[in-house]
Amino acid sequence: MTETVRYDVTQGVATITLNRPEGMNSLTGEMKDGLRAAIDRAAGDATARAVILTGAGRAFCAGQDLREHADNLASGKGLDDTVRRHYNPIVLAITEMAKPVVAAVNGVAAGAGASLAFACDLIVASEKAVFATAFTGIGLAPDSGMSWTLQRLVGRAKATELLLLGEPVRAPEALELRLVNRVVPVDELAPVAVELARRLAAGPTVSYGAVKASLDHAASHDLASSLEKEAELQDLCEKTADHHNATESFLKKRQPAFEGR
Repeated sequence: MTETVRYDVTQGVATITLNRPEGMNSLTGEMKDGLRAAIDRAAGDATARAVILTGAGRAFCAGQDLREHADNLASGKGLDDTVRRHYNPIVLAITEMAKPVVAAVNGVAAGAGASLAFACDLIVASEKAVFATAFTGIGLAPDSGMSWTLQRLVGRAKATELLLLGEPVRAPEALELRLVNRVVPVDELAPVAVELARRLAAGPTVSYGAVKASLDHAASHDLASSLEKEAELQDLCEKTADHHNATESFLKKRQPAFEGR
């Protein structure tokens, strides 16, 4: 990790913190490398069964660092292939991780920063959180998966409006639009996100991974293919110790203790 991306594991929860508060956690090349490394680390960390992604200070993530971007433009580098080299792999690493990922959005989430939140499985937002697509405001197209995730969260018509007009969406409206799962007071964001992540960390990890995989598959395949994918994933889950132990616990009328395997 780098100083601008922190990684910590406590009680089965890996917390990845974007740690550049003086820049509203806007993403430099160093941060993008650090974030990708942190996500890969969480995916392979046997001690982590759920993940929180959050930001330090008053912002979640303001998206691409525009000062660095302006320097790239001035030197003729343009986007420097950062979409393919950084953002696309980061988003795929979040969505394909066989563990639940919770975004704890503490403030502004703009551009690629909003895309990162939308890529997570659950979003808990502070009442001061603000989401902004931001791309057209600087003459760019959406990236980091926003064209895919946003319309699945709020529908095609609203996604088109948000992307074209770029108007900010504050926490209450985000909840109304089902853009987020929960909105909580500022001082409750961290404890609520941790409690939710710990609940997931104590659950059937393979089953959660199967939920993510089945939803992802069904989003772009027909019913017959989705049924087959469900059968494939069900076969995988059936072989886990968690399933066998949970079935036995049900028969014995006791709460199951999941081990994540």
